[in-house]
Amino acid sequence: MLDARLIADNPQIVRDTLERRHAKPEAFQDLDALSSLITRRKTMQAETDDLRAEKNRISKQVGALMKQGKRDEANVIRQRVAEGKARLEELENERKALVDQERSLLLGLPNILDERVPHGKSDEDNVEVRRWGTPPALGFAPRAHDELGVALGIVDFQRASRIAGARFAVLRGAGARMERALINFFTDEANQAGYTELMVPYIVTRSTMTGTGQLPKFEEDAFRLNAEVNGQDAFLIPTAEVPVTNLHGDEILDEAQLPIRYASFTPCFRSEAGSHGRDTRGLIRLHQFHKVELVHIATPEQSEAEHERMVAHAESLLQKLGLAYRVMMLSGGDIGFGARLCYDIEVWLPAQDTYREISSLSNCGPFQARRMKMRYKPEQGKKTIFCHTLNGSGLAVGRTLVAIMENYQQADGTIGVPEVLRPYMGVDQIG
Repeated sequence: MLDARLIADNPQIVRDTLERRHAKPEAFQDLDALSSLITRRKTMQAETDDLRAEKNRISKQVGALMKQGKRDEANVIRQRVAEGKARLEELENERKALVDQERSLLLGLPNILDERVPHGKSDEDNVEVRRWGTPPALGFAPRAHDELGVALGIVDFQRASRIAGARFAVLRGAGARMERALINFFTDEANQAGYTELMVPYIVTRSTMTGTGQLPKFEEDAFRLNAEVNGQDAFLIPTAEVPVTNLHGDEILDEAQLPIRYASFTPCFRSEAGSHGRDTRGLIRLHQFHKVELVHIATPEQSEAEHERMVAHAESLLQKLGLAYRVMMLSGGDIGFGARLCYDIEVWLPAQDTYREISSLSNCGPFQARRMKMRYKPEQGKKTIFCHTLNGSGLAVGRTLVAIMENYQQADGTIGVPEVLRPYMGVDQIG
């Protein structure tokens, strides 16, 4: 969430970000409405202060007039005090309504972009930062992962569709073992890199989803449950970012605790409401998938270095798996709602003859922390400061499985197992 003072003092900064994000007209209308609300609230606050001061001043006159026997004059003053009190109650009720409207509009505005974010309308305008590895020269026409998986009997889409519907998959035998091997490999690597491993709830409240920015704007992409949790609407988590980042919501941390680095494996649940017709085959875009999420909580001074550290860790996983990839800095038209700066890591997929996203790593600055009231107390100074939060995939397990299947496929239809996964699987080949 943005700071209301920024909009009051310099709304052009927000307008510039909306323009760079190629936001819809409604966003600009919300900004204008918010500016008007803030101006009205300030005017109302000045009236409230004047009325309260006047009420306190004339209230003191009542006792003196009564002592002097000037009852009629005292009653006139009493009437003025009562009218002032009634007006103050009206103003307070209006103020509360304005605050609620302001918060609602603030929750719908995206994060301010970092000045380094490239200008552009879509993913075609993203800027390549670097590449690692060389796409394999297979020497034969590569087969898509879904075709390979069905042929080897390690992926079953037909039965998954029958029991759950489209965009679900059942992994069988070596497919299930490799998924589990990747989960263990990613979490082990995170532990060795100094991350604290977490196991978190997969069902969270509406306020928790709001804290990281999934709500209210993207409710259609979430799976909402019929039952409530803790007196609130309940949702299946779209990513571990939601429960993990909220772990310190409404807390004041000590500066010495920062940075905090968490890693958490969870299933992820997404309705993919905005992706009709995209990646309808295979394991790329499912309603349920596995991911190891990285979350960093830092001071503003640590923020940029923590972002680069997170990206480097995700890259190291692909390097150890021997998968070629590239790192992209997302443009203003492609970056996520809550991110101020975002890198996507895209892995090479031979069957598609292109790079596809396997990790998205965002620096959100204080945007999420302000929503969930996560602050820290500096070692020097008494005033608390909002933390910076960062999150990213380390990695998306299903997409990594896809990349291994396609890059390690053999001409006879078998699939090689990357060396780092062999201790986890006990075999060096599938099929």
